[in-house]
Amino acid sequence: MPDNELIKPDIQDTNGDDEEPEVEMSFLEHLEELRWRIIYTLIGLVAGTVLCWVFIDYIMDVVLLAPAHRTGLHLQNLKPFGQLFVYMQVAIVGGIIISIPNIFYQLWKFIAPALRYSERKYVLLIVIYTSLCFLIGIVFAYFVMLPLSLNVAAQFGSKQIENNIAIDEYLSIVISIILAAGIVFELPMVSFFLSKLGILKPSFMRKYRRHAIVIIMIAAAILTPGTDPVSQIILAVPLVLLYEISILISKLSVKKKLD
Repeated sequence: MPDNELIKPDIQDTNGDDEEPEVEMSFLEHLEELRWRIIYTLIGLVAGTVLCWVFIDYIMDVVLLAPAHRTGLHLQNLKPFGQLFVYMQVAIVGGIIISIPNIFYQLWKFIAPALRYSERKYVLLIVIYTSLCFLIGIVFAYFVMLPLSLNVAAQFGSKQIENNIAIDEYLSIVISIILAAGIVFELPMVSFFLSKLGILKPSFMRKYRRHAIVIIMIAAAILTPGTDPVSQIILAVPLVLLYEISILISKLSVKKKLD
């Protein structure tokens, strides 16, 4: 064999898997990574806000004000430049909603170095499912929760009193319900990661199922205006289903971890 020929050792993982070695990051490297993730997140927020501002008239007239018109609520502006501030608020919130996939992606990319290679492979799928759960919650709030809440607000009280609602108060209710529903619909994904970390177990969730249902009914009664039991049930049923789905996801997550 010639002297100048290099002998390349055959390095193989003795465990038989394709796990990559863990890369240790220093504290300053973590800060640098966090800084860039925040920058990318802010870029997405600004881009989403600008896009919403371009279509702000459509978002206001066709999307956000439509539920009030359908239920017969009369909206009014009571502050100078009130509509300007309302439009800016809507554009910012819309930018947050549009950039939700980017926000989740930057979050998981920041967490990724602490995960194993087999777990980092699924970051994109995690981002897709997390974003999908959030958007499903928004759609459910817009088409189910908002009409129920606004119908009760429009029909409750004396017929001799006209229900005129300030536009900022109306949009505050709409945005709160939409964002709250989006966060609540993240319950399956939260149970998945808590189970992965060993904090949550399906046996615990099954044991306290009845307690959870009681808490869900109380939460539905608080979130639903008035005393209409139908609207409370319509809100509580999806939450109970989400809880049952979370139990199943937790079970599958723990089983896969053991395998």
